[in-house]
Amino acid sequence: MIKKLTAEALGTFFLLATVVGSGIMGETLSGGNDAIALLGNTLATGAVLAVLITIFGPISGAHFNPAVTCSMLLLKRITVHEAGGYIAVQIVAAVLGVLAAHLMFDQALLQVSSHGRTGTGQWFSEAIATFGLVMTILGCVRFKPDFVALAVGLYITSAYWFTASTSFANPAVTLARSMTDTFSGISPNHVMMFILLQLVGALLATFLMKYLLNDE
Repeated sequence: MIKKLTAEALGTFFLLATVVGSGIMGETLSGGNDAIALLGNTLATGAVLAVLITIFGPISGAHFNPAVTCSMLLLKRITVHEAGGYIAVQIVAAVLGVLAAHLMFDQALLQVSSHGRTGTGQWFSEAIATFGLVMTILGCVRFKPDFVALAVGLYITSAYWFTASTSFANPAVTLARSMTDTFSGISPNHVMMFILLQLVGALLATFLMKYLLNDE
């Protein structure tokens, strides 16, 4: 269990350091062009996910995401005790990843985001983004487990661009990103609806894929 929690912590830490750090770098180098900044943010995030899942997948399953952990709990692939530990370390490590990104780029360590991300379109986008993520994971685990890391990286890369919310698709990521007033931030006032719709999307995907895959 200690090895699993350590793997989840390291993976989530580097995921958030990448999301926030690449957002800062992209915004700094893009000359005010948000499309270029988002492209840099996207490529770094998709790439690091493929790497982290390859490394830590055999140890902990490489969830790095409370929505994915809840899906695995519902499918009885992990215990309640494991799920609680996973979610706790995911949240703590996500916050530490944000702080690390701030430190690397000489930003104020403690920040509160002022970036508004709200509205029906963005809420619906989070449900769709998380649904697709869980669908990708469960489908690959069943039919092509060696492809999970690449598939998740590719899915998130595409979801950054086809969703209005840029695909947070992760409650720990959402919470941690409220603590950075940089390119990837989200206002704390808008976090709750994002998380709620992420969990809805994850639940729907879990039950639909259970049906499609005949997972007893």
